[in-house]
Amino acid sequence: MSYLGVGISPGNVPVYHGSDLKVIDRRVRLAELILRCLICGLGVASAVLIATDTQVREIFSIQKEARYTDMKALVFMVVANGIAAAYSLLQVVRCIVCMIRGSVLFSKPLAWVIFSGDQVMAYLVVSAAAAAAQSAALAKFGQDDLQWMKICDMYEKFCNQIAEGIAAALLVSISMVAVSCISAFSLFRLYGTNKGKQGASW
Repeated sequence: MSYLGVGISPGNVPVYHGSDLKVIDRRVRLAELILRCLICGLGVASAVLIATDTQVREIFSIQKEARYTDMKALVFMVVANGIAAAYSLLQVVRCIVCMIRGSVLFSKPLAWVIFSGDQVMAYLVVSAAAAAAQSAALAKFGQDDLQWMKICDMYEKFCNQIAEGIAAALLVSISMVAVSCISAFSLFRLYGTNKGKQGASW
């Protein structure tokens, strides 16, 4: 039984098919492509901003250079964003090929691989951004109880550029979480489609 392109399953759950399903597919693939391009661009921008950031200050007649390698959380974030950008670039190529061919999606094993990869990348970039943000907060505000200095008072230019890199990394994290939700939708929709077909034949 169907009405306006919507099939009604025995459990009264609407199952979209035909032209409606193609419209949904196009929108999902377009959103995924945009988000993956955003992740790739922002990931590279964040890594470059942090990796190229340096500032030299003279402290008690001793020159001290601040670099991102002085803070392990920043090193982790540069690596994580680099991996996320490379992974997203590969996925962008896949999305473009699928859109050109006009294929709806892919096999279940490939869907599981993409879903798993997106989940790993999401956890990776979120954890890296959180660790870097916490370390940056300590550098900005210090910790009086532990007698940790406010490093950003001495390296203001360095901290400002690091803040820009962390902001880009946070956008990468949000976008990656959104992409992982899309890949989850695409994966479990394959199983929902099969259920819908079984219900229709029943």
